[in-house]
Amino acid sequence: MELLDAHGQAMDVFDRAMHKVGLTDWDSPTPCTDWTVRELVNHIVVEQLWVPDMLAGHTVADVGDKFDGDQLHDDPIGHWQEASSTARAAWLAPGATEGTVALSYGDERVEEYGWQMTTDLAVHGWDLATALGADAGIPDELATTLLAHIEPQVAAWSGTGMFAEPVPVPDDAPAPARLVALLGRRP
Repeated sequence: MELLDAHGQAMDVFDRAMHKVGLTDWDSPTPCTDWTVRELVNHIVVEQLWVPDMLAGHTVADVGDKFDGDQLHDDPIGHWQEASSTARAAWLAPGATEGTVALSYGDERVEEYGWQMTTDLAVHGWDLATALGADAGIPDELATTLLAHIEPQVAAWSGTGMFAEPVPVPDDAPAPARLVALLGRRP
């Protein structure tokens, strides 16, 4: 599966979960123990807001603090829809996945940045759906693709705080369960 196809599917995973959030769910806990539903959604919205600037060649210093704090205000779903559609359009622009991007830890290939964003959308879509008691619906092919991409990198992430330590699952567990377990979730 190509990056942009995977990204589109991961965005759909998160979008489906977003449309299941009820009025009383925003303060509910999520599998990301430090975040409520609202904080998790804000994290993803902020990530989407960064995409156009990053793909346009801006640095973290250029963007500064303009996306700090609550970006959901009184319309979380509306802000998600706006941020996600703008980010998706930036990813789909001709040549968007070529070159490098200046991230907080240094220069990175844009394609790698895209895989990071895709993984975050899928896994946090699972987090959000799970917090709501809903099926996350990560497609098997997407989960398999993401596993192949991130599995070699997980050992390097250990102890960084990016993800919790992997959770053991049976070898024959479905790909979506193996994906979230690899990133410290209990499927």
